[in-house]
Amino acid sequence: MKPDQLQPALAELDSLGLRRRRRVLDGAQGARVTVDGRDYLSFSSNDYLGLANHPVIAAAARAAAERCGVGAGAAHLLTGHHRLHHDLETELAAFVGLPSALLFSTGYMASLGVIPALLDRHGEVFEDRLNHASLVDGAVLSRARLTRYPHLDLDWLDRKLGESTARTKLIATDTVFSMDGDLAPLPELLELAEKHDAWLYVDDAHGFGVLGEAGGGALSSSRLTPHPSLIYLATLGKAAGVAGAFVAGSQELVEWLVNRARTYIYTTAQPPLLAAATSASLKLIAAETWRRERLGELITRLKAGAADLPWPLMASDTPIQPLLVGGNLEALRLADGLRERGILIPAIRPPTVPQGEARLRISLSAAHSAEDIEQLLSALRELA
Repeated sequence: MKPDQLQPALAELDSLGLRRRRRVLDGAQGARVTVDGRDYLSFSSNDYLGLANHPVIAAAARAAAERCGVGAGAAHLLTGHHRLHHDLETELAAFVGLPSALLFSTGYMASLGVIPALLDRHGEVFEDRLNHASLVDGAVLSRARLTRYPHLDLDWLDRKLGESTARTKLIATDTVFSMDGDLAPLPELLELAEKHDAWLYVDDAHGFGVLGEAGGGALSSSRLTPHPSLIYLATLGKAAGVAGAFVAGSQELVEWLVNRARTYIYTTAQPPLLAAATSASLKLIAAETWRRERLGELITRLKAGAADLPWPLMASDTPIQPLLVGGNLEALRLADGLRERGILIPAIRPPTVPQGEARLRISLSAAHSAEDIEQLLSALRELA
């Protein structure tokens, strides 16, 4: 696009209800926030367990900053791999029940590193149609053939895997689909991976900390055990309340990624204080089971109360509760009406979701109360 084409293109986004604008958060993340100078009840973060502002995690970060400074100062393969990083990788592997783990700066960088490290133009990546953009971009960057299968259609996937003549095959899927809130059938996908000699790469960004008895994520809730073909990704900026991501799997896989994942090799390591904060978060996730219990209660209350609304909640048993509106401008108007009433929920529009399926993405947190849910439902009924 040429420079003189930018302004007309932005104007077109405005006319279609597709232009995004940033809002400025003052203070800490939580169920109650101050955004653009106004106080809101927020259902718009991924802080599912209410840990982003936990004093124990903040104290761990402060203590590490005093001891280790702030910046890592170098890439992991130079002198940036701190003892705190190293110990956290051991903790994370044990937390999800896999042999080894590797820290990345973000989940996006993890997928951009992992998939091209394992596949080239002789490979083929099979992705659920509703996968997160990072998985799609990782496949494109690898130069492998990209085949996208209809959402959760395992028969279609089985057939295409059988037809493929690729040298290396990889199935990639979200565990909790970020805009719909539904779950991938991981045991069945692993069976397909075994059957067709393929990798299974699972992105548990929205399941880690939330699913499983101790918050161990989708592998725990699906009762999957370590498997040579399994690659597990989780992010640490959602339920864990910190920042970053990790990939876990076999020791051989992690060693290969250390040597071949470009987004790991060619970037400065995360500040060690974040590793200390994440370690503190893991202990809270495992010990404070009431956070997941409260989430379950809030999900049940929201579903029951929304049954009489003109906009249906999509089928989800996770903290992601999408309210399907339809048109882009209609979704924006509903979000604006809630904001006028002091409630913040984002309107999700194409290309993030399909045309005609714009929605409000209600994100629940253990920091919410039953009264917060009733306040939201009352505002929605008024707008209806």
